[in-house]
Amino acid sequence: MGGRLLAMANAKSLADRLGYRFGFTWNSRDIVDQESHTVDVVGKIFSADFIEKHWLGETIKAADFGVLGGTAFVPSDLEAVARGGKLRGWICDDFDVLDFFRDEGVPPARSETLRAFGFAPAVRQALDAADKCRFPGPMAALHLRSGDIVYGRHRRRLVFADKVIPSTLAKAIVSELSSKGLTTLLVGQDRATVDYISAQTGALRTDDFGVADFRGEEALSAFFEMALMARCQQIHAGNSIYAAVASVMGEVPCVGASALFSKPRAAEIIVEELKAHQADYHPLEAAFGYQWSFLSLEDEISPARARALLEKAQALDPENDAYDLKMAAAHFREGNYPAGDAILKSLMTSQSRVRTKIPLPMMDILVDRVGDQLTMVRDFEVFFAAARAGHPYAMACSAYILLEVLGDRKAAVEMAGKLVTMEPANRIFRRIKRRVRLGKKPKSGLARIKWRLGRLMTSWP
Repeated sequence: MGGRLLAMANAKSLADRLGYRFGFTWNSRDIVDQESHTVDVVGKIFSADFIEKHWLGETIKAADFGVLGGTAFVPSDLEAVARGGKLRGWICDDFDVLDFFRDEGVPPARSETLRAFGFAPAVRQALDAADKCRFPGPMAALHLRSGDIVYGRHRRRLVFADKVIPSTLAKAIVSELSSKGLTTLLVGQDRATVDYISAQTGALRTDDFGVADFRGEEALSAFFEMALMARCQQIHAGNSIYAAVASVMGEVPCVGASALFSKPRAAEIIVEELKAHQADYHPLEAAFGYQWSFLSLEDEISPARARALLEKAQALDPENDAYDLKMAAAHFREGNYPAGDAILKSLMTSQSRVRTKIPLPMMDILVDRVGDQLTMVRDFEVFFAAARAGHPYAMACSAYILLEVLGDRKAAVEMAGKLVTMEPANRIFRRIKRRVRLGKKPKSGLARIKWRLGRLMTSWP
């Protein structure tokens, strides 16, 4: 929901600035993601009048619209396109779209625009309730996001870690803010963690201001909490759109952990906190603390130090195969190819007992792409080095990387063929060879149907 609101604030402030019409899409049926959040229907978020004026339905025909963002544009650019009459308008989904707007006049009033949205009465009540809360003095908000990144499937996709400030760093942040004369408001998804940090530090919770009045209504709780954050002097958060909306709403700065601590110092604090109090945290919160520390220092620490952090994370979250892959890569960096390959063999063998189809889950992580980011991109070269040295499980992984990421089907097929020649009785390698020979999955049409039929063969012995 936060991303939608931020995009809408960008688009409407730009439309108002240029004298254009504003419209938005929103679901008319509930969208539920059990690991993350619920997006309420449009009628529960916005007033009937706002919907009548601006709602375009659940979807639009994207081909009828241009797209703003990514490159600079000036009002005359849009005017020229508008005169051509070929487009209905422009899509403004890029959260940074206003950074590309070039004009010497008054900038788009994003904060004022967001606050003036025609919200539904229940949402407006939640916003008003937050505005009436009495703060004990100057406050800073600390957003402790967890959800799918700490507890759910996205904890395997390491590229999302920067969206979260680890709860294991929270005590130090509260202490640092207190030294600056600021009381901390804790806003978080996991109540047990928030209660623990509050009890240990004296930081206030949104429960202390009445969020319980909206419990059971996720959207209303979110609006109440965002409005509370907007009243603080600072917001400390990961790369969170939820916190960014509060920042826009209140015109207050939203900063990351680096505003208080360097990455090496933050990682040191987290490791020290876990050494002393690991049992006080949920295992996945503790594991994420080690994950965040590793990712913050990955380019600066030795392979041995990297493995030490990863081993601690894995002990707390043994189902996270991303840790196995990173540990194998750390061995490869030291030139210890047998040790790294042994990790890959153990992981591949155990997963193949549960899933016969290729790719195995760990192979998905290897080539996982989120936008322009790849989870394992730093490690491709060391996997290739181990493969060139003839280590079979590194070869199996490399063949799949060559196909799915680099698009080099010929090299992938050649490497997979060598695997089967080396170990003709290895069923996993035979399946990988058949999968690689299929090539990348076609996007549509008859080719995709044929590809799917061929993929069924990859589960054969």
